[in-house]
Amino acid sequence: MKKTLLAAALLCCLPAAYAADQNDASALAPVVVTATRTPITADDALSSVSVITRADIERLQPLSVADLLTGLPGISFAQSGGLGQLSTLFLRGTNSTHTLVLVDGIRVGSATAGFARLEQIPVEQIERIEIVRGPRSSLYGSDAIGGVIQIFTRHGQPNGGTAPSFSTTVGSHGLAGATVGLSGGDAHAWYNASLGGQYTSGFPACRMGAAEAFAGCFADDPRNDAFRDWNGAFNAGYRWDNGTELAGDWLRSKSFVEYAGSPFGSNRAVDEQRVAGARLSFSPLEAWKVTLTAGQSKDLSTTYYQGTYFGTYYPLQQTGYADSRRNQASWQNDLALAANQLLTVGVDWQQEHVDSNTAYLATHRTDTGGFAQYQGTFGRNELQASVRRDHNSQFGNHDTGALAWGYAFDHGLRLSASYGTAFHAPTFNDLYFPPFFGTPSANPQLRPETSHSTELGLQQQLDAWHWAVNAYETRINQMIVLDPAQNYVPFNLSRARIRGVEGQLGTTLAGWQLQGYLTLQQPKNDDGGAASGNVLPRRPERTARIDLDRRFGAFGVGGTWYAAGRSYDDVANLHPLGGYSTLALRASWQFAPDWQVEGRLANAFDRRYETVWYYNQPGRTWSLTLRYSPAAR
Repeated sequence: MKKTLLAAALLCCLPAAYAADQNDASALAPVVVTATRTPITADDALSSVSVITRADIERLQPLSVADLLTGLPGISFAQSGGLGQLSTLFLRGTNSTHTLVLVDGIRVGSATAGFARLEQIPVEQIERIEIVRGPRSSLYGSDAIGGVIQIFTRHGQPNGGTAPSFSTTVGSHGLAGATVGLSGGDAHAWYNASLGGQYTSGFPACRMGAAEAFAGCFADDPRNDAFRDWNGAFNAGYRWDNGTELAGDWLRSKSFVEYAGSPFGSNRAVDEQRVAGARLSFSPLEAWKVTLTAGQSKDLSTTYYQGTYFGTYYPLQQTGYADSRRNQASWQNDLALAANQLLTVGVDWQQEHVDSNTAYLATHRTDTGGFAQYQGTFGRNELQASVRRDHNSQFGNHDTGALAWGYAFDHGLRLSASYGTAFHAPTFNDLYFPPFFGTPSANPQLRPETSHSTELGLQQQLDAWHWAVNAYETRINQMIVLDPAQNYVPFNLSRARIRGVEGQLGTTLAGWQLQGYLTLQQPKNDDGGAASGNVLPRRPERTARIDLDRRFGAFGVGGTWYAAGRSYDDVANLHPLGGYSTLALRASWQFAPDWQVEGRLANAFDRRYETVWYYNQPGRTWSLTLRYSPAAR
C-alpha cells in the first residue's frame, strides 16, 4: 500500500476508479474495491486478486461467464451441458455455495440453492470482474469461505461523451445473439443503457443409453436442450462539485432453459435474475467518507413439462415455482487516521425470503453484521486487519476475523502472509426442502460451516513481466455435502482440508502477450470415516491455462489452452471424471475505425469430456461476431 492509499480510499465512486484506470495508460495496476471494500491498486491487495476488463472480454471472445473464468487460479466449473445449462463454480476447492458473488456491490444468488446462477448473467453486459481468493467473511459475512467474485455491469464514464455500441453473434448449434447499448457522461453525470438476447438450439446435455437412462440424468430424453435469454441493464450517476455522489444500477436477465426430463419430472424452466441497487456517498469531513448502499436481488424460477406448468421437484430448483429475494443495506465509514492509515467501520443488513408453492418450515431470515478494518503502511511493511460479528436470526452469532501482512522488497518483489476465518449458513433447501417421492431431501439438523485459512504469497511486478505464487490451506468444519449415493440428502462432513498452490506468469515475448496459470490442489475429505482422504466431488486437483495473443496491425490472433486433471462426481470417489484438455483459437479484424469482426473456434480438437457425471460438454464449436464500438464523442 503506497502513499496513494488515502487518496484512493476517498474516491467517491467506482466509475471514477474506472476512469482513472482507463484514461491513464501508464497505470501499472488496476484499481480494485472488492479485496478491502475500499479502492486500492491490485498490487496493494494482500490477497490473490484477478481483474478481467472489458478489453479482456472482447479479446477472449467468451460466450459465458464460465468460458471467461475457467482455468484462472483456483477456479473450476462443473457444467450440466452446454450454453445456459446449470454451471456451478468451485473456488479454491471449496463448495459452490462458498463463493460470494456480487453484482455492482449487491449480493446475488438463490436463497434456496445457495449459489449464484452465473450461466444466466450475460457476458456482453459485463464491464469488469474482480476475483478475490481466500476468506472474506470478516468483511462480507456468510458465504465468503473460498473468496468473492464481483461483477460490474457496463458503465458510462464521466466526461466520456456519447458512445453507442452494437454486437451480433452467430455460431454452432443455431447460436444467435445481439446487444445494443448507449452510454455517455459529462463533467457531473454518466449513464449506460443496453438490451441484449441470446439463443442456441443446443444439443442433448444428458449422455443417453439403455443402461444409462436413469443413472445420471434420471430421464431418457434425447432431444436438444435449447436455451434462450433476454437481458437488459441500466445505470446512471451524478457527482456534485463537493464530491457527493448518487448512483444506481439495474440488471435483468430472463432465461428459457430446456433439459432432459420425463412425465415424472419437468423438462423446462423459466429463470430470471433481477438486481437493483442505489449508492450515496459523501464526506462530512475531509478525512471521513460515508457510503450508504441499498439494493435487492431476486432469483425466480418456474418449471414446466412439455409447456405445461409442473409441480414436482427439479434438482437444485423448486417445485412448480420458487422465488427468492434478498433485501440488503449497508452503512460504511472510511476514516483517514493519518498518512497511509485507514480505518473502515460499518454495518450490513440482509433479509432472505422464499416464496414457493412448496411448503418450507421457514421462509425468511435476517442477518445483521458489524465490521471494522484497519489498513496501514509503515515503511516497507503493510498491514491489514479486520473483524466482524454477524447475528443470524436462525443460527445466532458468528465472529470472524482476518490478519494480513506484506513486505515490499526491491525490484517490485513482495512477500505476504495472511490468516482468516469464515462461515456459511445452510440454505433453505438444505434445511427444509420436503421429501421427494417419500425420500428425505433436506436435513433440518444441519449446522453452519466454519473455516480457517492460512496463506503465503510471493509476487513480483516488473515492466516487462510479472509473476505470483500463492500457497494456502483451508480447513472446513461441518462442511455440507450433497452425495448422489445418499439421494442428495445434505449432511455435515465433520472436517475437510484443502491445500493448494497457485501460480501465474505474464509477459510479452516478440510481440506475443502471454499469460499462464497453474493450480495444484488437494481438496480432501478429512472426517476420519470410510471416505476420509477422498477427493471432494467435481473438483480437479490440477488445472492449467495458457492465453497467447498478438496484434498485427488491424488483425489479432490468439488461443487458449486449458487442461484439467481427473476428478470425481461423488463423495465415495466411485464415479471418476477423466482429465482432459481443450484448445480455443480466435482471430479478429478491425476493418474500419469503429468496426471489428471476431471469430472463435472452441474445443478445436473436438475433445469429449464431462465435468458432471453423464452430462455432455460441447464438442468443436464456432462463433462469429460483428462489433460496432466507436470512441466516445
